[in-house]
Amino acid sequence: MFAIVNIAGQQFKVKKDDQLYVHRLEGNAGDNVEFSDVLMTSDAGNITFNKNKKVQAEIVDHLKGDKVIIFKKNRRKGYQKKNGHRQSLTMIKIKEIV
Repeated sequence: MFAIVNIAGQQFKVKKDDQLYVHRLEGNAGDNVEFSDVLMTSDAGNITFNKNKKVQAEIVDHLKGDKVIIFKKNRRKGYQKKNGHRQSLTMIKIKEIV
């Protein structure tokens, strides 16, 4: 059984015991969270678009992603700008789809 769920503005295909990285969520490591914005579920090939399902997950850890370098340059003008960015992420583990 899997579900397509909307988590923090992104859609993920999840099933039981999956671990995934999502944008930073409120809560501490070990807290349980519930996502009620389920778009689709599939159980043994039976696809349903029922909005009554929920996905329960546990926050495993808060961390930062890899650094992304942004480099801008105008040739022959002497303009160079270098910036970096690390996205704040939360690792969650899917406990069950109810």
